[in-house]
Amino acid sequence: MDSNLGSLAADYALRLATPDDAAAMLALYAPYISDTTITLEYEVPTTAEFAERIRKLQGVLPWLVAVRNGQLLGYAYASRHRERLAYQWSVETSVYVHAEHHGTGVARRLYNRLFELLQQQGYVNAYAGVIEPNPRSFAFHQSFGFELIGTYQHVACKFGKWQTSQWLAKQLLTPPGAPVPPTPLADLQLP
Repeated sequence: MDSNLGSLAADYALRLATPDDAAAMLALYAPYISDTTITLEYEVPTTAEFAERIRKLQGVLPWLVAVRNGQLLGYAYASRHRERLAYQWSVETSVYVHAEHHGTGVARRLYNRLFELLQQQGYVNAYAGVIEPNPRSFAFHQSFGFELIGTYQHVACKFGKWQTSQWLAKQLLTPPGAPVPPTPLADLQLP
């Protein structure tokens, strides 16, 4: 499978992430862990631990990076919604963008391509959790057709405060009457 997903703008390209991208991805993600409640992770993982997250799903679910001249601008990925087999047609999605590139369309392009790939694979539903308050993320997800499906009040505690999570859902495909397992990413014919 070709990992180059082509240029989406004159000045940067999207491609599939590899474990070799872990250090740059982690450098972008670490401030979200240490300084915000956007993610509920407490501790910044090691580069090896983060590389293993990518390796675990490489060829199965998309992890995408936006890169310009070797600099990581952002990344988006899908992970399993739940481990039980009956949930195999549903994923959770996330996108993280370097602070310098907020509002530039990087996140939008990453998510557009992520959803295209997930549809090609046969995934039916995408879910996203947004920790309150985060009106930008909530509005961003709504702009992709995500709808609020529930709120988990006081679901987690970070920075000594209880956090509430809004859960949103997007239907990627009409649920088939006779579903077949999603196609692994490695089996797609990508340009």
